[in-house]
Amino acid sequence: MLAFVRRAAIGAAFAAAALVTSAYAQNWPTQPIRWIVPYPAGGGSDVVARNVGAALEKSLGQTIVVENRPGAATIIGATAIAQAVPNGDTIGTADSGTLAYNPSLYAKLSYDPDKFTYIGGLAKLPLLLAVNINSPYKTVADVLAAAKATPGKLTVASAGSGSPHHLALELFKQRTGVDMLHVPYKGAAPAITDLLGGQVDLMFIDLAAGLPNVKAGKLRVLAAATPQRLPVLPDVPTMAEQGVADFTAYAWQGVVGPAGLPDAVVKKLSADLQKTLAQPDVAAKLQEMGVIPMPMPPAEFKAYAEQERAMWAGVIKKANIRLE
Repeated sequence: MLAFVRRAAIGAAFAAAALVTSAYAQNWPTQPIRWIVPYPAGGGSDVVARNVGAALEKSLGQTIVVENRPGAATIIGATAIAQAVPNGDTIGTADSGTLAYNPSLYAKLSYDPDKFTYIGGLAKLPLLLAVNINSPYKTVADVLAAAKATPGKLTVASAGSGSPHHLALELFKQRTGVDMLHVPYKGAAPAITDLLGGQVDLMFIDLAAGLPNVKAGKLRVLAAATPQRLPVLPDVPTMAEQGVADFTAYAWQGVVGPAGLPDAVVKKLSADLQKTLAQPDVAAKLQEMGVIPMPMPPAEFKAYAEQERAMWAGVIKKANIRLE
């Protein structure tokens, strides 16, 4: 009898908690929302979150506070999101590294990309193969000819091992069969500085980081790793146009929450996020930065992340990249 009473009490407690959670979700948001960004303040991901957040808080009727939790290839920030209370008061940016690369790059992670609540797509940054404006390489064919003539001699900068820039290089090597020397830096800024100075031969830059120097005539873009030419750089051919087939690479990001986020919260936040990204002023501001809005509902964003994870897992395995 006592066991029955105990079970009944536990069941009643769970039912009461569920009702409280449901009521909270229906009235959400009732307090400021914390948006965790796994990068330092002032970087591209931070600026995207702040711009989108400033517009999004108008429709949500609550302040969105961006909290920067950088370090360890987004693992610190991702773990903070995963461990948050699942009531909608904490969400965060999760990018291609968080959701697609890290599971194959690291033997152990302090978060599980499958267990996030996927809220929606946010933005993508096309990757471009670029050289110094004074480089002798004018086309991808020029680069391939040089790489084949002197295997392992051409130097290619990246924002760090396991970064989108690095993995785009590995994909390029695998698609073309050439050997080039990877030179990892601690971030895109110092890598681009050395590319401008001629200390390295090439780099896969992301559009947001590289666009100012391209517009200033300091960098020459040989090809875009996109299916179609970019409106902002209409004279730059795609990799396919340059003879490299099946080569598409973006740095991308979306919004996630901890596991178990209430459906009512997810539906409202996802709908408002998509509407925000579709606003002409928000889209224009992102595009000026070299960022393409990527509105996606939760199921589509999760499927996209899973597809990217499977594709890049093969690239990482073939390149034999492991990080600690």
